[in-house]
Amino acid sequence: MTVLKLATFNINGIRSRLPALLEWLGKESPDIVCLQELKADDEAFPIAEIREAGYGAIWHGQRSWNGVAVLARGMDPIESRRGLPGDDSDTQSRYLEAAAHGVIVGCLYLPNGNPQPGPKFDYKLAWFERLIEHAAALHHSGYPVVLAGDYNVVPTDELDIYSPRSWKKDALLQPESRECYARLLAQGWTDALRARYPDERIYTFWDYFRQHWERDAGLRIDHLLLSAELAPRLKDAGVDRWVRAKTKPSDHAPTWVTLDMSGRKRRPAGRRPVQPAR
Repeated sequence: MTVLKLATFNINGIRSRLPALLEWLGKESPDIVCLQELKADDEAFPIAEIREAGYGAIWHGQRSWNGVAVLARGMDPIESRRGLPGDDSDTQSRYLEAAAHGVIVGCLYLPNGNPQPGPKFDYKLAWFERLIEHAAALHHSGYPVVLAGDYNVVPTDELDIYSPRSWKKDALLQPESRECYARLLAQGWTDALRARYPDERIYTFWDYFRQHWERDAGLRIDHLLLSAELAPRLKDAGVDRWVRAKTKPSDHAPTWVTLDMSGRKRRPAGRRPVQPAR
């Protein structure tokens, strides 16, 4: 595979949005897909329909909320981690890691954190710290890694939100959230969408209220971070806005990157990414 297309999509309910997901898969043909907010337990995951569309999948569901999945076109992803290390008491299904098509992908659904201040915001920051620690080990491993998902962080006021004025108290814009995201990038990760469009406003989320979609009043909270091995291979990145325009859509649109994988030497079979100690 010379060009690899990898996407992330907060589906906001996989059963209710399944027709839209299948239409998008058929039209855009991503090679790897990270899904978040399945809002379904493991038994309700529509694996038969996804296999019929040409994809293998692994998933970590949760009834009514959360839930993440990794899809791979023409193959079954090989799971390497289920859940972030660092807190054995955390039962929320927010992280799933797998190998597919020659890369390691970490699919994540970072906590929203609202209302803040409060326990939900504390959980968001604690989860972020665990992600930062695990991401450092992945980056240090030298493997080709993509950390993709709904980060629930708007990185800047200038280019990543239509207007910060009415969101100033929201957990997505708090200095602590942004500082965590900045520390994650400082490990050496490349924010693919921002690298592709360094000076443009670009959004991945439009909430359902006050005609935000119709007014293009969006936020950029879905990110694909590339490890140092993959960053030079970035060809393109974008947002499939047409999916958000469908009837009864998710409030997110699929966000994607394409990577030039030609000439890459594969690592010996059987090796796994570094796993931080619990």
